[in-house]
Amino acid sequence: MHLISPATLTLQKIGEIIADRSPLQLSDESVRRIRHCRDYLDKKLADTDELFYGINTGFGSLCDIRISDADIEQLQHNLVVSHAAGAGDAVPPEVVRIMLLLKIQSLSYGHSAVRETLVQRLIDFYNAGVLPVIFELGSLGASGDLAPLAHMSLPLIGLGEVWHEGRRQRSDIVLKMKGWEPLRFKAKEALALLNGTQFSAAYAVWCLLESRRLADIADFNAALGYDAFNCRLSPLDPHIHQLRPHAGQIATAEKIRNLLKDSEISVSEKTSVQDPYAFRCVPQVHGASRDALAHVWAMLTTEINSVTDNPNIFPEDDLILSGGNFHAQPLALPLDYMAIALAEWGSISERRVYQLMGGQRGLPAFLTDNPGLHSGMMIAQYTAASIVNQNKTLCTPASVDSIVSCNGQEDHVSMAANAATKARRVVLNLERLLAIEWMVAMQALDFRRPLRSSPAIEKARSAYRAVVPRLAEDRVLSDDIAKTIGFLKNFAG
Repeated sequence: MHLISPATLTLQKIGEIIADRSPLQLSDESVRRIRHCRDYLDKKLADTDELFYGINTGFGSLCDIRISDADIEQLQHNLVVSHAAGAGDAVPPEVVRIMLLLKIQSLSYGHSAVRETLVQRLIDFYNAGVLPVIFELGSLGASGDLAPLAHMSLPLIGLGEVWHEGRRQRSDIVLKMKGWEPLRFKAKEALALLNGTQFSAAYAVWCLLESRRLADIADFNAALGYDAFNCRLSPLDPHIHQLRPHAGQIATAEKIRNLLKDSEISVSEKTSVQDPYAFRCVPQVHGASRDALAHVWAMLTTEINSVTDNPNIFPEDDLILSGGNFHAQPLALPLDYMAIALAEWGSISERRVYQLMGGQRGLPAFLTDNPGLHSGMMIAQYTAASIVNQNKTLCTPASVDSIVSCNGQEDHVSMAANAATKARRVVLNLERLLAIEWMVAMQALDFRRPLRSSPAIEKARSAYRAVVPRLAEDRVLSDDIAKTIGFLKNFAG
């Protein structure tokens, strides 16, 4: 059980909640804050004729149009259905689960004036695995992730579809099955649901949690490559990194040194004075990406503990303030930065694959026993090059673009949502690239026998060879790549 509370929610904790499928529950303090804020708004609307954006006015450029008290519930309903204009592929359920968690957390701070009933229904959805069907395209990352969050909200009123029991189903059918009555939104509630950055933030969380795992695999691959290519260890020496003490660079060099400890290959005779950059500069390249992700991690930690709807309500100070916390620029820039950092891991990985294939340093061309009759690992490098090329196109930043919307009211937008979905594709591509490098490096390492690598690497090699045998004769490599991806998902190196 995870208590939703004002305490700082960490990315590490989100990873644990998602992995353990921990049910959610509102803490007493969150319940108090939610009720207090809602009571304040209800009293405020009863006591004044003042206009409050989106509460008793229209939305966007229609913000100066007053809505009568009798039409406020209809206004909120219309907001959700009109903004559910998403398109494209469905958001993966694992990302939707994070979206729900982040939206619940944001609403629980007591600055959004939603009822406890609404937050509890979101928790019910989360705990029961009823995940709204949301589409990837539609958000500009400006007035919140409007279209995706509208699709997230549709099932609350019995519209749209949900993922449940492994398949897409109509929301009204699932609500009946669960005995849940469709909600009717009160003043401000639909606006609080739709304004926010939880779509972009959920993708960022998923990408960062996956990146932490892939970072370790990238370093392990580099260690494999050091022995497979019979590289010198001098580029890992601490003396070098003390002269340029970037945290990621130091950590990467130390990790690879430790992985290669007691390797017979590492201390064997070397034929080259220096190694190619793809090996020699691993601490600098991998380390820079680690440092970039550390920056994104800090930015995202702030974001997931923030209130990003509009207007913001401050009961203690008797204030209802319209601002711009929904603007996702603080996510858009880091998401583009993250995609570039991840793509660089993939880029240097492919270069190591290429070097291992070239028939150098006692290795046969394309890592096959009989080059010519067999093509060996040749086309694995083609596949890696293709994926690297796609990542380069995906790394064109979304955040540098802005397209005016809503009759000029929303005249600068962040495009964080597109940065987010692109970043996820880069993560998936990086996983494929690292699997290809792992497969190739293990094949190259076999040609170093009878010399052995380090205990850590030999242990990993033994486990891997139980899943993917050594390539003695040509076979379908896509099967080996798929098996390698599966192996690495559970690898704790």
